[in-house]
Amino acid sequence: MSTFQQTFQVTGMTCAHCVAAVKEEVGAIAGVTDVVVDLASGRVTVGGGREVTAAEMAAAVDEAGYELAS
Repeated sequence: MSTFQQTFQVTGMTCAHCVAAVKEEVGAIAGVTDVVVDLASGRVTVGGGREVTAAEMAAAVDEAGYELAS
């Protein structure tokens, strides 16, 4: 079970490929053990052994080609 769980809002996702790309990049953040992407709402829930910073999340989402909502 993840110690920390956070939810972020991501914009620009429209399909299953978007979900897979975001899961891959966010899952590569150090300490992240679980990533759940809700395409309909744009919510990305991250779980892991430590808190993920907004900057880390923004960088990962940007790498996938999307944006973290402000």
